[in-house]
Amino acid sequence: MVDELVLARPDWQSRARAHRDRIEALIAPYLDAHRRGDKHPVIDFLFTYYSARPGQVMRWHPGYGVALAQAHRYRELRGYVCDDRDTARVSREHLISRLHLVRWILDMERATAGRAPRLSCFGLHEWAMVYRTGEKRHEVPLRLGSAGTDAVVEAHPLRCTHFDAFRFFTEDAVPLNATPLSRADALANEQPGCLHANMDLYRYCLKLTPLIPGDLLAECFELAFTARALDMRASPYDLSSYGYRPVPIETPDGRAQYVREQTAIARRGQELREVLVTTCEDLLAAAGETPDLR
Repeated sequence: MVDELVLARPDWQSRARAHRDRIEALIAPYLDAHRRGDKHPVIDFLFTYYSARPGQVMRWHPGYGVALAQAHRYRELRGYVCDDRDTARVSREHLISRLHLVRWILDMERATAGRAPRLSCFGLHEWAMVYRTGEKRHEVPLRLGSAGTDAVVEAHPLRCTHFDAFRFFTEDAVPLNATPLSRADALANEQPGCLHANMDLYRYCLKLTPLIPGDLLAECFELAFTARALDMRASPYDLSSYGYRPVPIETPDGRAQYVREQTAIARRGQELREVLVTTCEDLLAAAGETPDLR
């Protein structure tokens, strides 16, 4: 492989430990609760919805084009090959097999990055998921009760742009959304102010692992961790028993607070989106394709 960087064993082991420590510092209390069989209405989502195990997120990868000396433990991991000197690398065959995904993510993130952020949804998608129904999505109480929750939805326009949130709206909430959404139209509607669009950077990093560097996965996981917390603090649920102070979007002050925090997440999301776009372009180039530099 031309221009391949080979990391010595002490070097890559140090990076792997630092990566694991970084993720564990965020989720250590969650891991303890998980081992006891306890559910967590906020953090569970980052693993159950995105079909990931904590161990996957805590495992460091160097990314395509970087080899690891004396790394026989990577031999059994998907996408890797290991030579007779125990030098491990992500195989070209694995890269070629994932090019369709690289292209799709590149198109999605370019489209998202090219739009202005919309900051007027106020996190009402979670409210729309329980509108006019006796069912809840989490085993915690509603802050305002069912009637109070319904009243908030009816008093504020729904402006969701993310299909994977919209698809959980109740039947009565669907026609209240400003824009009808579908899976087929996701590329046309995704925008960088959306909390879930920014959490999806973590989703796409998971899908591209081990082709991408572990540092990018860690950065995007940290952003998703922050965005998910705001998502649920602004929700209709009372999460005080889990240590989360609500962002009361039913009030003017609460909506202003939501926009401030949403703006910071969107800004960081755009920075990471640019890195992910460049990484996808580099992967296409490594496979011999000339990326469309639209």
